[in-house]
Amino acid sequence: MKTLADIAAELEGYDPQALSVDRAQDFLARLMEPITDTEVVEVFAALDRVLAQDVISPVSVPPHDNSAMDGYAFMGGQLVPDEALTLTSVGTALAGQAWQGTVSAGQCLRIMTGAVMPAGLDTVVPQELASVSGQQIRIPANALRCGDNRRCLGEDLLAGSIALHQGTALRPAALGLLASLGVAKVTVLRRLRVAYFSTGNEILSLGQAACEGSVYDSNRYTVFGLLTRLGCEVIDLGVVRDEPELLEAAFTQAAARADAIITSGGVSVGEADYTKLMMKKLGDVAFWKIGMRPGRPMAVGRIGKAMLFGLPGNPVAVMVTFLVFVRGALTQMMGSTAKAAPLLRARSTQAMVKKPGRTEYQRGVVSTGADGRLQVQITGNQGSGVLSSMVQANGLIVLHHDQGPVALGGEVDVMMFDGAI
Repeated sequence: MKTLADIAAELEGYDPQALSVDRAQDFLARLMEPITDTEVVEVFAALDRVLAQDVISPVSVPPHDNSAMDGYAFMGGQLVPDEALTLTSVGTALAGQAWQGTVSAGQCLRIMTGAVMPAGLDTVVPQELASVSGQQIRIPANALRCGDNRRCLGEDLLAGSIALHQGTALRPAALGLLASLGVAKVTVLRRLRVAYFSTGNEILSLGQAACEGSVYDSNRYTVFGLLTRLGCEVIDLGVVRDEPELLEAAFTQAAARADAIITSGGVSVGEADYTKLMMKKLGDVAFWKIGMRPGRPMAVGRIGKAMLFGLPGNPVAVMVTFLVFVRGALTQMMGSTAKAAPLLRARSTQAMVKKPGRTEYQRGVVSTGADGRLQVQITGNQGSGVLSSMVQANGLIVLHHDQGPVALGGEVDVMMFDGAI
């Protein structure tokens, strides 16, 4: 297991007091180690779980040649360019019932979608293209080619091939694929356990009476939502006051119960330093100043075997640092091989002031303009404590480290929220 010093030595020019977003992400990617504990779950309980081993297809999909639509099946070799073809229908093949008769040259078979294609038949003319007069079926010239509208045995998956790879996060389509193979249970990695608590003497939990100088804790609830969306098992340790004994107990309990610990508050310059001191006392921790806004201060490391993410205290900064750093790191710990969603390009509907030297994240609303292109507009007040503009947004405008001002109509990158917030 690498120490923070080992990883820092691998990164050229590493400076924890002036770290770019890219360098911080690279550091975290080297620090995270996937969990290995597994369990077997039924398909209905497998949504968003991560496969612990490859799933080998026990059957071919489809298991036989079948019709891709309702129509008439026949021997496609009878088609002649620029000539119509007239055939005699000799019966009907239904899905789930194998046709028992024979079909010869000059004949065809009425067939339903999904029905098994009888031996020798390889082409289906859709019913809307065929002219029917009694048992006579006329196919117009050049309406189709030999082999059209037939789904071949194993064209999706062949028996014995890998249907789903280890590390795949099981989304709805994957559940359907498992069911199509007759697979009722799968081996997955257990859920990642993440302990979370807020720090600060001014922080109130819901139900406590408000008093002068106090604020209600919003961070626990947004982080709970973010972790739940990610598929983690969340351990809520509440609000911990800035007292050494209480902080030590909280960190010790979290490290014993969880794979990762997330805190908010106590990592900024000028704040009470009990949180920092306790992190240093109990673990291998680095304190970063990242070239970004919002969310400059951050702590990362280990306490025992648990990974530690010390996030800033401002509500929007917590969410931004989670999306930019923590979400990807936890996904890696979960054993998932899923890649982060790509940034989208959108046209800015307003000018934006930006100086090179840090990455900025603006809350924005992405929509489709009159010309069909994506456009994005900032959602009002961008203060790091303004949650209302985060609620209104559907993504973050990403102004990169070396990027300067953005002119009206200029293109920018956007990180969409869908599936994360």
